Amino acid sequence: MRTILLTGAALAALFLPSVAMAADAPPVPAYVMADAKALEAKIIAWRRDIHQHPELGNREVRTAKLVADHLKKLGLEVQTGVAHTGVVAVLRGAKPGPVVALRADMDALPVAERVDLPFASKVRTNYNGKDVGVMHACGHDTHVAILMGVAELLTKRRAELPGTVKFIFQPAEEGAPAGEEGGAELMIKQGVLSTDPKPQAIFGLHVGSDDHIGQVSYRPGPVMAASDTFRIKVKGKQTHGAYPWAGTDPIVAASAIVTGLQTIVSRNLELIKEPAVVSVGAINGGVRSNIIPDETDLIGTIRTLDPAMREQVHRRLKEVATGIAAAHGAVAEVEIDLGYPVTVNDKDLTAWAVPVLEQVAGKDKVSLAPKGLAAEDFSFYQQKIPGFYFFIGVTDPAVPLDQAPANHSPLFKVDERGLLVGAQSMAALTVAYLSSH
Repeated sequence: MRTILLTGAALAALFLPSVAMAADAPPVPAYVMADAKALEAKIIAWRRDIHQHPELGNREVRTAKLVADHLKKLGLEVQTGVAHTGVVAVLRGAKPGPVVALRADMDALPVAERVDLPFASKVRTNYNGKDVGVMHACGHDTHVAILMGVAELLTKRRAELPGTVKFIFQPAEEGAPAGEEGGAELMIKQGVLSTDPKPQAIFGLHVGSDDHIGQVSYRPGPVMAASDTFRIKVKGKQTHGAYPWAGTDPIVAASAIVTGLQTIVSRNLELIKEPAVVSVGAINGGVRSNIIPDETDLIGTIRTLDPAMREQVHRRLKEVATGIAAAHGAVAEVEIDLGYPVTVNDKDLTAWAVPVLEQVAGKDKVSLAPKGLAAEDFSFYQQKIPGFYFFIGVTDPAVPLDQAPANHSPLFKVDERGLLVGAQSMAALTVAYLSSH
């Protein structure tokens, strides 16, 4: 999902010239718009079914069966069980041409839905030892339904397609369960990009509440952040709360570390180059009011949009944490788990794609997206082949954007009229790419 960070005409000016110089995209065939419109009711029905029956990462068994059954009925070459529950299908056009991949993520989130819908999720499951609600609070249900519709549209036009389409229905974009592999990284490891037919480019989309329906946005280059997790264990010496001088207080040291970490972004990073965030999400230590504990644990997230800055944050985080701990007579042990890399849209592919999107949505509805510090594992595909990831608005125009619940909220609500634009955009990009490459 995407989190708005930066806006403004000045930012747009940085990239608009490269788009303006792009060669004209081929005209989108009229059948793309009409065929997608004819499938709109089915796409919405699929979305509601998936929304009512959400499944967490690597557990998308029902969703995968729904997808696979549909693709098999279309007569496509279908492979199931990829990266646990992933589904991959191949559509070979009647004419020779390039290979393009389309990706949709299938997993839901451990969120209890609070949207008043007749198809609202009532599902509960166990997640990390806790009983939790399950909800498609990020819109992956719409991504699956849109790609199911695009698969049907393109299959019906097989005779007119010059090339091959690989459909990737991916599990666990939000992360695999503890101790498991999953998501795009595992799909790549299991050959989704390296086995024939090998795609030369990949397209993906994400719905969001930060745009109204009909709006499409994009960004060349870095568009979403690398996401890493850090853990800091501060070791002190336990003592009675009445006699702090008899021990070493890890809570005080940890508190100083929390404050010190904020200087990494504000004082060490060249923020005019790219934004970054270091956030502490939890601090845990102690069991009683009058006992200073031995240890205190911190966990948090690092978000960066530049590889060199990412390395700089990692280095400084270790230096700051260990240095501050030492100054308090404590010891800090730091672990950093690498997460998703930066989501980077190929600039040439983006420049080519924008005129296609403008044909679908209208020039006045296609705009430059702000950079975001949320993360996406679509980035793993983009490390292997050129990729283009764009955004579709799904907020009712009557709702002010600043009042629309964000993705991942239990109140996240999709205006289903936005799904048609998503299907038309994905189908148009596919047809245009096959005919022009």
